[in-house]
Formats: sequence, structure tokens, C-alpha cells
Amino acid sequence: MLTRLFSNFNENLEEKNFQKYLKSAKKGNAKTRNKLDSDGQCNLSRCYQLDSGTIKDEKKAFQWYMKSAEGGSISGQYNLGDCYRNGIGTIKDEEKAFQWYLKSAEGGDKSIQWYLKSAEGGSIPGQYNLGDCYHNGIGTIKDEEKALHWYSISVEGGNSYAQTSLGKIKKTKDEEKIFHWYLKSAEEGNTDGQNKLGYCYLLGIGTTNDDEKAFQWYVKSAEGGNSDRKKALRWYLKSS
Repeated sequence: MLTRLFSNFNENLEEKNFQKYLKSAKKGNAKTRNKLDSDGQCNLSRCYQLDSGTIKDEKKAFQWYMKSAEGGSISGQYNLGDCYRNGIGTIKDEEKAFQWYLKSAEGGDKSIQWYLKSAEGGSIPGQYNLGDCYHNGIGTIKDEEKALHWYSISVEGGNSYAQTSLGKIKKTKDEEKIFHWYLKSAEEGNTDGQNKLGYCYLLGIGTTNDDEKAFQWYVKSAEGGNSDRKKALRWYLKSS
């Protein structure tokens, strides 16, 4: 009984919210519409997208996200980017997704002084997605420095996904440096460097996995008298 009452209450609340958002979204015209109207359009879009208080309609969700984004709503810009990226209510278009993520991440309409403090620097999810676009070359050329920049800003805002992505990039960069110095050491005849370089090739640390090169450097290291590498070489040959 209580479950049914709670369910009915939720449905009524969702319908009321939908009507409120619809009224806000349709308020005014292009010249008089303000940010509240744009945010109302974004909320209305979510209702259509998530089947909240109305029938699910992804095309209408996309249309209202577009109006919201063009009206300066950061959330609208971010969600419109998602629509283009995932083909929600429209054809997939990674370049357009990137452009709207960029607009969202940069903070949208900077002339509006009364943004919430948490949104003054831009949309945190938008910043993360923009970093993702730069990192994976989605809608733009790959650029790790820019990816690091936007991931870092999103991390400062508390985005856990950005923390993971930032960690992966930094680890990769650190591994590449480690590989570089092992290679330099190995080429100069250092048996310990040759040992560790073989290990990098074997496991793909800072470079692509290459068993043949791993074996070659293990042999060089062993021939140079590295006892640790002799053991590792025996293990390598046994497991091959």
C-alpha cells in the first residue's frame, strides 16, 4: 500500500515538474529569453530523455537541448554534446560533440554574473569530456597536453573519472621516461639497464610489447655477467 502511494506521489510530482519546465522553456522569445528559461529548457529535455512526467522522446530532448545550449545554459551545452557524441535524437557527429563540450567546459556565456559558484569555471563533466575528446581524438586532433589541462581542471572540481584518466596519462608519461633512460643506459653497455630494458619490452612498459627485443636484451645482459638476468633468461626460455 505504502509502495503504491509513494509511486503515485512520484508520478504526480514528475508530471508537475514536467509542466513547470514546459512553461519555463516556452517563456518569452529569442530576444527576451534569459538563463532561467534556458535552464528550464535543459530540464525539459531531461524529462523527454528520461521518460520523467511525459512519454520518452529523444528527438524532442535533442531539440530542447539545442535551444537550451544556444540560450547559454552550460548544462544544455554539455548534454547537447552528449547527444551528438552518442546519437541521442540526432545523427552522431563527433566534431559537433567536441564543439559543444568545448563551449560547456569554457563556461558558456561569461557575461552572466550570477552563475552558481560551483559552475563559474564551467561544467565539470564538460571539462572531463573535453579532456576525453583531446585524449582520444574525438572530433579533434589528439592533443595530450590539452587533455591533461582539461582533466586537471575537472579533477580540481572533484570529478573521479577525470582523476582516473589523469592518472593513466601521467603513468604512461612516466613509463615512457623510464623506458627512455633504460634504453640509454642499455645502449651504453650497462648490464642492469639492459636487464631492465628487456623487462620493459617483455611487459610493454613505456613501449609496445616485443618479446624478440626483450630476449635480445636479456641475452646481452646475461652475456655481460648480470646474474639476475641469467636467472630471468632461464625463466624466459623455460616459459617460451
